[in-house]
Amino acid sequence: KMAGSSAPWIGSAYLFLQSTCKTIALPALYESSQKKPCVFKALKLALADSTGSVNGVDMLKVHCSHPHLIVQLRFCQQENCRQFLRSYRDGALQKALQGHLQLSLATTTVPLKVELKAGSEHLDKVLKDEDHCLECIYREKPDRLPDEEIMELEKSLKSLVLHQNTNNNVAGKDCSSLKCLSQPYPSQGSSLHTQLTFTFQGQQFDNRTITPDDHQKFAKSVSKKWKQVGRSLQKCCRALRDPAIDNLALEYEREGLYEQAYQLLLRFIQCEGKRATIARLVAALEENGLVSLAEELLGLHSSEDCS
Repeated sequence: KMAGSSAPWIGSAYLFLQSTCKTIALPALYESSQKKPCVFKALKLALADSTGSVNGVDMLKVHCSHPHLIVQLRFCQQENCRQFLRSYRDGALQKALQGHLQLSLATTTVPLKVELKAGSEHLDKVLKDEDHCLECIYREKPDRLPDEEIMELEKSLKSLVLHQNTNNNVAGKDCSSLKCLSQPYPSQGSSLHTQLTFTFQGQQFDNRTITPDDHQKFAKSVSKKWKQVGRSLQKCCRALRDPAIDNLALEYEREGLYEQAYQLLLRFIQCEGKRATIARLVAALEENGLVSLAEELLGLHSSEDCS
């Protein structure tokens, strides 16, 4: 038995992250005062995805040890740790990390190599033995409280979310605290509240959820029409109701059209969850004469390689 009936289940592990792209050095990005909040946000969201809860796993410290970014993790419930291990083993955590880093850093792709250790045990070698992994993590008690820097980053992230929610005039039940950010991209296998397929130009397509790749293409190509698309999406999305779109235009005016469009769709994805489907986006694009972009998202014609 790993814990007595009254004692809480607490364990610790280290997650090693390394970018396999020569032009992206995660430790250097984290050491940059400008990029650090972006990297932290991506880590926070991916870890929330892995356990299904914003509070499922805590980050105690992030170490920069070139070429690795090493995240010290603390688990306070065995079930959360089990979920994390399954997400890690299945590659879902790695995919979530790549997707969130891509979005936070506004880059095309961040290929990652990941490793998981508890003490001297390399858990990647024994992932099939879930109980053994849990025991190794449980044996490693956290040797610290969350670092001051982590606490500051947590505060900043929560303040940002609250600020966005205030700007959006969104009720707390729709987009509360970090909950709204914890799953920016619903899993592709999740059940949808809308039709499973839709018709575009006489063809049937799966009504999948919007992916990071869709998001990137939209932000790059929608240009000045991002506001018009936002007005179309606004009809069935409380998070985009007035004055949200105008606030986005003002808030990201200096960053330009790409960032404004990017933030618009991010807001839609975060607050619509499973209902943020490709069918809704395609309909909004079609309504505003952006048929070519809709075709690109659906793979109807080859697009230039995003670089």
